[in-house]
This record gives sequence, structure tokens and C-alpha cells, in this order.
Amino acid sequence: MEQTASVNADPVQHSDINGRGTQWRNWAGFWLLGLCNNFAYVVMLSAAHDILKKQESENATAPTPDTLALDFQGGNSSNSSRYDCNPVSAAAVLLADILPTLVIKLFAPFVIHKLPYGIRVLFCAIMATTSFILVSLSSAVWISILGVIFASISSGLGELSFLSLTVFFTRDVLGGWGSGTGGAGVAGAFLYSGLTQAGLSPQITLLIMLVVPFAMLISYFFLLVPPPSLPQWKSMETEYTAVGSEERQGLMDGSEEEGLEKSTPEDRSTGPLTFIEKLHVIKGLLKFVFPLGLVYFAEYFINQGLMELLYFPNFFLSHAEQYRWYQTLYQFGVLVSRSSLCCVKIRKLWALSLLQVVNAALLLSAVRYQFLPSAWLVLAIVLYEGLLGGAAYVNTFYFISKETEDRQREFAMAAASVGDSLGIALAGLAAFPVHRYFCYL
Repeated sequence: MEQTASVNADPVQHSDINGRGTQWRNWAGFWLLGLCNNFAYVVMLSAAHDILKKQESENATAPTPDTLALDFQGGNSSNSSRYDCNPVSAAAVLLADILPTLVIKLFAPFVIHKLPYGIRVLFCAIMATTSFILVSLSSAVWISILGVIFASISSGLGELSFLSLTVFFTRDVLGGWGSGTGGAGVAGAFLYSGLTQAGLSPQITLLIMLVVPFAMLISYFFLLVPPPSLPQWKSMETEYTAVGSEERQGLMDGSEEEGLEKSTPEDRSTGPLTFIEKLHVIKGLLKFVFPLGLVYFAEYFINQGLMELLYFPNFFLSHAEQYRWYQTLYQFGVLVSRSSLCCVKIRKLWALSLLQVVNAALLLSAVRYQFLPSAWLVLAIVLYEGLLGGAAYVNTFYFISKETEDRQREFAMAAASVGDSLGIALAGLAAFPVHRYFCYL
């Protein structure tokens, strides 16, 4: 792909109109990348109840095709428990969705710079495509879970790669990325809930969503305007030597544009970080990673451990439909707060963590003592839960980008992405005993 100069690379070459146009293209590009990258992940969580219903139907004696389709779409007869539990917690799908992501985020930041960005994006699109196909066409739950794992690999590698990619552009693309990931939650959960409730089978719904990986490729290769310093098809080590003094001279010539918020490759030209330097960066990131991890532990403990237990038999929606719309409202809250970076910035991340823990404690008590009168109140609480989670995510990465030195920023953005995945994985593990306890009361 031909490399085109961006606003960051050499601002002097652009008129104000062209510069603003390029900024909008990059913002829109990152919005779409965030949408496409998280889409499969969100859809798999929204489909968790249906995937487990499919397992239940397959365990029944000699099911017919008609009853199999009915059970896949969800009824309200999982067992005799007052919580109408699935035999396996939705946390099983959550763990399949997050553990590969967690492994990638723990180790990839140390070696991922050896893989060019163009190849990473192609790999992510292939993994997402494979995921949708496997889950939609599977004849057994283990194949569906394998498809979920492919979605996790795509999402995990994509997230750390695209967060690192933001350092090559003006900082406002972080707002586009955050808003896009929030949009993935709403679009994924809403489309899955809406299409299945409209009568389409979950299988057909997932096949329709194959357009998403294709949109990711279009966004990256045709919408973004990358700077010449972006290692598109070359490894980072090659780019360090290629940028050299010419890039520095371009940055010096454009010094009068310093008013723009941007992250430049100036310091990166001194060479890659050593392993010791990377460990030092990680130590400085702990003040961001711990609050982010706690927020996501609390909210995914709610989402995958408690939501399926917050069942109201006399509500006009079935159990499966209640679960889907809980997920949809939660994702809408995430979208709103992840799109708020241009309006409000929150530095006190620990406050968001504590509020989310209060949410989890409240809903755990509600499951145990069943004092909430209606599903409408639960819908309001999960909307608020999404607002807290989205705000924690986008503000964490904004302040990491702002407070980290230029040379360390690309690695820091990738390494810090482990925070939410670690919290989600721990939440999935904690959800299993909770599910077992309540379902066998």
C-alpha cells in the first residue's frame, strides 16, 4: 500500500482544510476499527445464553430438528430452580472469549513490534471471519466454543495493535477508537437481540455479521491516512533505521505547529525499548491497570455471573430475551461514556472502580434476596454500570497517552490493555461458584 503523509508526519504540507479532512478521516477510521474489532467479541457474549441452550438441547434424548432450533433460541425451562439456570454458566463462554485475549495481551507487547501492522490487521480479520462461521455452522457446543476462542484472538491482538497504532496519529483518534468500541457493544448486542427476536435464527444472524471483518479491512487500508513512519509492511526494527534524520528534520520544520496535541515518532528513532526499560514502563502503568482491572472485574461479574440469574418470570420478555436486553442496555451505556472524551475527562479512576464494586454488591444481594421488584430497575442499573465501565476505559488510555513519554508510548498503550482482560478473566472464574451456589439452592 502506498504510504501517504499524515497530519502528524509533516503538518506544513497541508492546508487547514486538507488537515482537518485528514483528521476526520483518521478519527472515522479508528471509530470503525474499534467497532469492527470488538464486534465479534460482543456478539459472542450476547449469544452466550443461546450457545448454552444449544448444549442443553443436544443433551436431551434424540432431539428433532424443530425442537433443536426452538431450544437454541431459548426457552424458560432449563431446570426447576427459581433462577431458571442453564446447566453451565454463561461464564463458560466468557472465559473462552477472554482467556486467549489475556494470554495475547500479557506476552504480545514484548514481541509484537516484530510484526508489521498490515499483517496484524489481515490476521485479525481472518480470525473474526473464522469465528462467525464456526459458531453459526457448528453441530456441537465445543465447536462453538472454538469459534468464540477465534473471536477472542482477533479482538485481543486487534485491541493492543490499534491502541499502539494511535501513537502515530493525533491524540483525538483515541476518542474515535473509544467511541467505536462502545458502538460495537450497542451494534453487536442490539443487532443480535433484534434480529433473533424478529425471527431469524442465531445461525443466520451470525452469518449476516460476516460483513464486519471486511469492513475492518476497508477502514484500515483505505480510510486511514497513515504517516510515512508507520511500519505498514516492515518490522519495527527496520523502521527505526529508515526514519532517521529525515524524519527529525521534518519534525523540526513543522515545529510551529506544536499547538496541536500529537504523539510523534521523534523519540522512537533512538531505537526500540530494551526489556528492562519495558519492565520499568509496566511499573509506572500499575496506577492505571489496577483501577481498570477492578472496574472490569466488577462489571463482568455482573454481566456473566449475575445477569442470567436476574430473572423475572412475570415480565413480558422470556428469560433469554431478558438476558439479551440486559446486555444491550449495558452496551449502550458503554457507548455513551466511551464517546464522552471530547466533553469530560475523569482522572480519578479509583472512584469509578469503587462505584462499580458497589453495583456488583447490590446486584449480588438482589440475586440472593430477590428484593428488586421489576426487570425495569435492573435495566436501569446495568445502563449505569455500562456508563462507569466505558468511562474507566477511555479515560485510562487517554491519560496513559498524555502522561507517557513519546518513546515509551507505543509499548505502554499495548501493555496497559491487559488491565481490562485480567479483570474480565477473574470475573469469569468468580462467576462459576456463584452460578453453582444459586442454581442448586
